[in-house]
Amino acid sequence: MSKKSPLNNFFRAIFVTLTIGFVGCGNQAARTTFTQTTTQVDENLPQVVATTSVLCDLTRQVAGNTVNLTCLIPPAANPKFYKPKPEDRKAIEQANLILYTGYNFEPNLIKLIKATKNPAPKIAVGQLAVPKPQKLQTASKTVTDPHLWHNAKSAIKMVEVINSNLRKLESSDAEAYTSNTKKITNELTQLDSWIKSRIASIPAKQRKLVTTYDGLGYYAKAYGIPLAGGLQSISTNEKLTAARVKNLATNIKRARVPTVFAKVEINPNLIESVATEAEVKVSNRNLYSEGLGEAGSDGDTYQKMMIANTRTIVEGLGGTYLMFQAKATR
Repeated sequence: MSKKSPLNNFFRAIFVTLTIGFVGCGNQAARTTFTQTTTQVDENLPQVVATTSVLCDLTRQVAGNTVNLTCLIPPAANPKFYKPKPEDRKAIEQANLILYTGYNFEPNLIKLIKATKNPAPKIAVGQLAVPKPQKLQTASKTVTDPHLWHNAKSAIKMVEVINSNLRKLESSDAEAYTSNTKKITNELTQLDSWIKSRIASIPAKQRKLVTTYDGLGYYAKAYGIPLAGGLQSISTNEKLTAARVKNLATNIKRARVPTVFAKVEINPNLIESVATEAEVKVSNRNLYSEGLGEAGSDGDTYQKMMIANTRTIVEGLGGTYLMFQAKATR
């Protein structure tokens, strides 16, 4: 699509010092901006929009420094409740490629994307990657679970979808995209096996996940750690009666786990009262459920997020944590 001039190469060189994040598997970082930032490094490059932090990071890893990548939802923000800003609309209208998860994960942005008159491809990456999704039980109904990236094999399929659409957008860089995709696939395949081995190190009787998070169903199924009842029914602002605390504690005791995991949004005093009654600990480390962590955190890339979650679960439930280190392909 675009021709690489000496001036472009100059911009490529200086951008390394300006980029927001770095690729988890060692590729060069893409030119990434959030909609809060209007700086463009090279306007001759394709404009790519990714809605979520997970999609943004995976796209960055595949694209390298060949596109201007704009990420709409900041890390640690909940896509389900994210309200688009005027600059989001502008980015969508000017994009050459728009990537979103789908399955109603980022509902307000999906409405904006579908309403735009921009003829650029609009790709529901999650839906294409996993056409047969799992279901998620909410307080009132059963819905499609959009948190599919918590299975590393699903993330590989997402990377393949991203690669395919970047190749169509910028065919001159197709070889680089395919090479990056192979590297990422190799790393995530190893990561998938590593997670299985670490979860398997948890004593069988304790290999259950009791949590207030509703986005870990894919992780639980993929890695052999069933979601046990006890905390999923707690709402963010719920005020627990003594009877309710006792009932929740009884359910947790049935699971026979040493540690439970709670969202930061849940009242800590509320969780502690249930944990005390159930005679279990509340993990002092949070799990990443809706996306990546903020820059500089232990979950600021896809790979680091999966490693951090696994460490938190394994150490909390009495397993053996060993550092993950991917072997490079030849």
